[in-house]
Amino acid sequence: MSKVYGIDLGTRALKIYKKNDGVIYDAKNILAIKDNSTIIAIGDEAFEMYGKAPSNIEVTYPVKYGVIADIKNMQQLLNLVFDEIGKTQGKLNGAEFIITAPTDITEVEKKAFVDLVANTNAKPRRVRIAERPIADALGAGLNVCEASGVMVVDIGADTTEISVLSLGGIVLSRLIPIGGNKFDDDIINSVKKKFNLVIGNKTAEVIKINLATAIAPEENNNPTIKVHGRDVVNGLPTEKEIDTAFVYESIAEHLRSIVDSVKIILEHTPPEIASDIIDSGIYVTGGSSQIRNLDVLLGSETELKINICNDSANTVALGLGKIIENPAYESLAYVLKQATYKD
Repeated sequence: MSKVYGIDLGTRALKIYKKNDGVIYDAKNILAIKDNSTIIAIGDEAFEMYGKAPSNIEVTYPVKYGVIADIKNMQQLLNLVFDEIGKTQGKLNGAEFIITAPTDITEVEKKAFVDLVANTNAKPRRVRIAERPIADALGAGLNVCEASGVMVVDIGADTTEISVLSLGGIVLSRLIPIGGNKFDDDIINSVKKKFNLVIGNKTAEVIKINLATAIAPEENNNPTIKVHGRDVVNGLPTEKEIDTAFVYESIAEHLRSIVDSVKIILEHTPPEIASDIIDSGIYVTGGSSQIRNLDVLLGSETELKINICNDSANTVALGLGKIIENPAYESLAYVLKQATYKD
């Protein structure tokens, strides 16, 4: 298998791993469409237009809540990405691909992931699918093929996937519609309610990255940043100062929902695997795993060791690399029945 690629098709980011070369593409999973017909930008270039484009340019994410919401646009975006990669890596025609998909979705939704790649201009030789939690765990440095249970909590952009794995398979999995984007929405709504200030998603993300915390901050440790937006009352641009305590209160309810879902999975975990999780702890990945003191919150609620993974935004892509390059993990990717291929 000389030409093999792994695709991590996330809500906010698209990452492609090439055998023996590592991650060769990492950009926003977004595209800009002019007059409902012409794609004028993809990836990071399109993201720069987000929230700033005129009415005749639509800037859209084709993946929502872990599944492909817009097949046509996602297909076009992937073809353009493959063309871009081909300029430096050589044509992808006839290559083999492995794409990840969440566990807790329907077979029809999984088939959409496979068909998406199978019907690209690359005309792949074969497309296999890997369960996202398994790739995630491998990328976090865990050996999922052992008879030792592990729990992985992946806090992504639109969803959080909580999984218990053992012997190369998924024992339990729960996908909930809460992730980084929901925290951004919480901040936007709270800023509007308290300060009469309208801010955009990018500003909310900056606030989250700089100030978000999973536990209430102490009075003497309450950093602030200044943010700009539009005043609801007079419609003029204005500036307000936001502090960490305000951000904590904004996102606390949805953080609590994630914690409650983790506890529900733990309550349904078989005793022998629960014993393994007590020894190893819970592994947390995904972009929003970097929210400060998340390990403190989860640890206090579950009384377990919490491992926030290094390079947590890339664990799935790195796990795909292990499936591609390590023969011991070859069986963790499989061919989905009834997938269709382009002639």
